[in-house]
Amino acid sequence: MNLGISKDLIGHVLVVHVSGDLDVYTAPQLKEALADTLAADGAALVLDLSKVHFIDSTALGVLVAALQQSRAHGGELSLVVDDPHLLKIFRITGLDKVFQIFGSVDDALVATV
Repeated sequence: MNLGISKDLIGHVLVVHVSGDLDVYTAPQLKEALADTLAADGAALVLDLSKVHFIDSTALGVLVAALQQSRAHGGELSLVVDDPHLLKIFRITGLDKVFQIFGSVDDALVATV
């Protein structure tokens, strides 16, 4: 299972781009990649999931834990999700009310001040 993760610093916001499937096999890679990023106090983070086409409960758990850790350090965590199937998963689980979800990285960057 391949998971692509890259990072860009755009202004004061760190954008983490993720591609591939987020599941029980790849979620630990995402968790590890986010661990260093979330250590900075007050960090603004955008997690770009626009190239992710599948997500399971294990990966959702990683995202929720990352959000909690970010908030505990005074930071922000926003998601970019444009796949209708993924958006439906966030709606069904109620996580669309927990996360700030945007349709594009640009939209997320504008909202992250």
